[in-house]
Amino acid sequence: MDATLEAPSPDQGEASKVQVEFDDLDLLIEQAKRSTDFQEMRIPSAGEDFTVAYYATLVDKEHLQKRLIEPLQRHAAQSDDIRSLEGFSRWIPTEEIEVTDNVEVIQSKLLKGHALVRRTGDRKRCALVPLAGLHGMRKDNTTENEFSVVGPNVGFIEDLDTNVHLLRMQLNIPQLVVKELTIGSMSKSRVAIVYIEGVTNERNVQTARQRLEAIDFDVIFDTSLLDQMIADESATPFPLFVTTERRDRVVYALVSGQVAIIADGSPYFITGPSTLHDFFISPEDYYLPWILGSFFRIIRISGVVFSLFATSFYIAITTFHYEVIPQDLLGPLIYSRMNVPFPPVFEVLFLELTIEFLREAGARLPTKIGQTLGIVGGIIIGQAAVEAALTSNILIIVVALSALASFTTPIYKMSNTIRFLRFPMIVLSSLWGAIGLFIGIGFLLVHITKLTSLGSPYTVPVYPLRVGDLNDSLIRPPFPWTSKRPGYLHPRSRKRYKPGTARAGEDADED
Repeated sequence: MDATLEAPSPDQGEASKVQVEFDDLDLLIEQAKRSTDFQEMRIPSAGEDFTVAYYATLVDKEHLQKRLIEPLQRHAAQSDDIRSLEGFSRWIPTEEIEVTDNVEVIQSKLLKGHALVRRTGDRKRCALVPLAGLHGMRKDNTTENEFSVVGPNVGFIEDLDTNVHLLRMQLNIPQLVVKELTIGSMSKSRVAIVYIEGVTNERNVQTARQRLEAIDFDVIFDTSLLDQMIADESATPFPLFVTTERRDRVVYALVSGQVAIIADGSPYFITGPSTLHDFFISPEDYYLPWILGSFFRIIRISGVVFSLFATSFYIAITTFHYEVIPQDLLGPLIYSRMNVPFPPVFEVLFLELTIEFLREAGARLPTKIGQTLGIVGGIIIGQAAVEAALTSNILIIVVALSALASFTTPIYKMSNTIRFLRFPMIVLSSLWGAIGLFIGIGFLLVHITKLTSLGSPYTVPVYPLRVGDLNDSLIRPPFPWTSKRPGYLHPRSRKRYKPGTARAGEDADED
């Protein structure tokens, strides 16, 4: 037995590793028997008996009975063809049966839901029968966090094969390529890279694959871990890949020339190269007439800008720049703050932290209780804060609108980023007023222009300027204007479809 359990001492300077390698099938079975969910059963035959071994918690019991046990019992005692493992493979109505003596392959397949079948006299070889079941997987694949009023709400679940199936149901082309990798020294998680051959730039595919293959980690819990591990820059609050559970968003990314990545056990895809603009596009924009879609997109982007700078702008004005306040508004503002003993920055921080406490508590509690806490808690705390002269009425309105506007972003990770960035803006505004606010904006612009996603600029097509790709940015253009893929993705084929449209004057004449 070549089995080692290594726990390096701290002075070695290496992460602790558990390495278990078997060079003998009997030793692998002996190790597996230490688990109570490992089962073995013997089936008599005309010659040597068969032994079936499997993990009961990994296989589908109905498939085990109908596809393996019953056919094996029926033919083992009376058929000469089943005296060998190759003959066994012909009798069992299950595809992808593999006969091998490679212990490493046997261990991997056994732990992925395969049943191990071997003859009593053959201690080296065995047949591996795929019988994995979807234990604990959701059957409901509606979207939960990216809900859409108009359009489909088809989402992904925690099974990789099901997710790829959903993509192929929408993209009925053989050019949809799925490349699987195995990542995680302990979890051995399946990770899939999905792209459209002939559309996606090969450099993006190779970059994503090389970064994934370079990952050395123990357990891959979710695709979000891969997002952080393959990101171009880790010291940034901005997400560099779009994370989504919606099928239509992933399909749109694929047909645009992006790469999609998902790990088994996660209901979320990440797509890239992504730009800052991708995080403010909603699938609903394309399900509504282009005028309405453009209007709501402008509202969404304006809400994000308001959420990011509203409270810091309030601090700058009330602390350093009273002269810019209109005379009609100056009186109500002074009256609102007359009895407040704290400077505006403490007011703002108190209310902003209160909003964050309510949001975190509402997210961790059951749905009905969380909604009640958010509504009742916000009203009670806000009213009590005003009556206790801890804050002003006007500031409560500004903070509430700012918090509400931060949720207009379709991607949850970007809304977290917007809420986080408000705090450094508040601090800078409290120190130097409008100058501090402009300093913060300057640092923010420099930071995002330096970011890249899979090597592609994060702020394209604004910087570097790509005039031809600006048509689907601030507004959602009519479909004849979106017939070409974004040039900054360097797709192998720019054309998506013919831009011609059916017009009323071309209708068939009535007889």
